[in-house]
Amino acid sequence: MVAGILDKFGNEIETLTVLPSSGGVYNIWKDEALVFSKKELGRFPFSDDEVIDLL
Repeated sequence: MVAGILDKFGNEIETLTVLPSSGGVYNIWKDEALVFSKKELGRFPFSDDEVIDLL
């Protein structure tokens, strides 16, 4: 997914941080806005593009 984000946004990204977690937590944030939450939806993204399109 990180490679797809970099492919789409290239030099527009100043900082990209990936934080490993535990307990099934899978949240994607853009700036301070939550754009995808496994906990809220009860599932992982169907594809990397699903999340990339939300950014």
